[in-house]
Amino acid sequence: MHKALTPTALPAPFARYSHGVEVSGPARWVWCSGQLGMDAQGHIPEDAGQQAAICFRNAAAILSSAGMGMADVVRVNAFVTDRAYMAPYMEARDACFDGVPPASTLMIVGGFTRPEFKVEVEIVAAQGVTP
Repeated sequence: MHKALTPTALPAPFARYSHGVEVSGPARWVWCSGQLGMDAQGHIPEDAGQQAAICFRNAAAILSSAGMGMADVVRVNAFVTDRAYMAPYMEARDACFDGVPPASTLMIVGGFTRPEFKVEVEIVAAQGVTP
């Protein structure tokens, strides 16, 4: 159902993501709000990679509640508060996706609602609907 779009007229992606992802046929969509690196007990690790992993676990829980999984993700928007957090974030992201990597954007921002947060992740997922 998902097809990576990486035209040869463009330079290759900088990391493991697709320039675009095509969703064919009728689909059911889930948009996850931005997830921060805080677990259900309110713990926020200092490490940006661990925060990113929590962001993706939280998004996976949202998708699961809709009967979807990380394989259904077609788009990731991510935000980090420092260039140094890009690599740990990308490691956490790449660990979540087999097969077609989602389209992805990563931005460096000035901060979040609380200063201890270093990473925020938004997810869009699509799943085919059986007619």
